[in-house]
Amino acid sequence: MAFGRKRKVVPFRSAGELDAMAAAGAVVGAALVAVRNAAVPGVSTLELDRVAEAVIRDAGAVPSFLGYHGFTGSICSSVNDRVVHGIPSADEVLVAGDLVSIDCGAVLEGWHGDSAWTFGVGDIIEADSLLSEATKLSMEAGIAAMIAGNRLTDISHAIESGTRAAEEAHGRKYGIVDGYGGHGIGREMHMEPFLANEGAPGKGPELVVGSTLAIEPMLTLGTYETDILDDGWTVVTTDGSRAAHWEHTVAVTEDGPRILTVRP
Repeated sequence: MAFGRKRKVVPFRSAGELDAMAAAGAVVGAALVAVRNAAVPGVSTLELDRVAEAVIRDAGAVPSFLGYHGFTGSICSSVNDRVVHGIPSADEVLVAGDLVSIDCGAVLEGWHGDSAWTFGVGDIIEADSLLSEATKLSMEAGIAAMIAGNRLTDISHAIESGTRAAEEAHGRKYGIVDGYGGHGIGREMHMEPFLANEGAPGKGPELVVGSTLAIEPMLTLGTYETDILDDGWTVVTTDGSRAAHWEHTVAVTEDGPRILTVRP
């Protein structure tokens, strides 16, 4: 009698479930756009948090970050050397030249959307602008690898290759933040598998039509090493270099990758 081992696949959803996730993702996209429009000098990150929460709740959704393991914000607001998980605060006031990464999640009718982007407040220096661009390009390279039949680390390798291509184009090195990455997503915000932002291709579970992942590279202008502040959340670069973070929730479809967190 033959003993068959079931192939491991990245968890997948039906077409209707993907549409439901896209509805949640659209709420996240709208919240991010509202936050960016509000992010001017003199505004606190807590004010940005309230903007995002209002957009999410007005859409009939719930902020998925708020209360998550005790987190107090509806967004993560990570400014300059903060990489991810910055806690919105009335004391943190934006100034011109800041590099701001906003991560946002919403749950609508049981389905999660999760997305992030980095932008400048007013005019920013070229190095910061290119850092954000490199991170976005790395994310887009990962998204392009969301094809049925690929393996999980094919995405990791694509993200890393995207970073190396950006380094070549920009004539400088970027730090790929160690230990943080993307994840499965669906009826929970964080699900298996963990998606590294670098590594060799061809390993891990297989992507199938309907597989969903949050793809989120984080790059720095210096080190790949980070510390967590005393608040237990905020991740910072150990050398004080600036960081950028881009993320989309993405599904595999028969027609190629589908971004589920589209911005208006």
